[in-house]
Amino acid sequence: MRLGINTFLFTSPFTNESTKLFPQFKKWGFQTIEIPIEDPSHIDPAHVKRELDKNGLVCGSVCACMGGGRDLRGTPEQQKNALDYMMKLIDQMVVLDCPSLIGPVYSEVGRADAVPEKEYKQQWKTVVKHLKTLAKYAAKNKRQICLEPLNRFETDFINTCDQGLQMIKDVGSPALRLHLDTFHMNIEEKDQAKAIRKAGKLLGHFHACGSDRGTPGNDHIDWKPIVKALKDIKYNGDVVIESFTTDVKLIARAAAIWRRMEPTTEEIAVKGLKFLKTVLK
Repeated sequence: MRLGINTFLFTSPFTNESTKLFPQFKKWGFQTIEIPIEDPSHIDPAHVKRELDKNGLVCGSVCACMGGGRDLRGTPEQQKNALDYMMKLIDQMVVLDCPSLIGPVYSEVGRADAVPEKEYKQQWKTVVKHLKTLAKYAAKNKRQICLEPLNRFETDFINTCDQGLQMIKDVGSPALRLHLDTFHMNIEEKDQAKAIRKAGKLLGHFHACGSDRGTPGNDHIDWKPIVKALKDIKYNGDVVIESFTTDVKLIARAAAIWRRMEPTTEEIAVKGLKFLKTVLK
């Protein structure tokens, strides 16, 4: 398992200039970088790849930023926007030599409202159709998509491991896998370790986040069963710290971060990495 950091902890949007963070990430001991690309025009993927290589790092995942009217269950325009956006991300991933597109690829983050069962089922069919198209494009480019269930306050569509696995089954593509996050599971799952075991070989990506979105290990999550479950299913993907702070205003608002979780962003990265190295051994 490689240990990584999501750049949202330090900057938004990620641009060519943001690569100046790479030497510090390397110095701290991270192996892989997770890059949220809010707009494909923000980066030259060839430049970012050169900077990664220069610092002995890899882009292990690109995070789909599902805002700004990108929604595979939204209006026809929103559906097209989302599909076009994620296909462009896959094109950039090829240049970045990045294997995984991760995140809530199915809907706009923050869309959470009860809808009649009939409407929900129709939304589900619409998302299945689009994810089949996206997964086919990913497979053609030798990439994978890792779908992330979010907590109930950020989406009403896919909240649990079971729902994520059902979507993967309905899409029926080996290019679509599951992405689990300890912060979201802490809210939605009865047993995080059980959810990880249920995901099994379909688990393609993993976020290690504190229960309050702060430093993993400086929280109330019982990490030992989680680590044992990851090892039991022989998970060999990336384990990424995805935390947010009030310093990055746009993301803080989107993730409902209204107070400082830890003294500094550096503390989240450094202490979180140290904890994960210890617990994962």
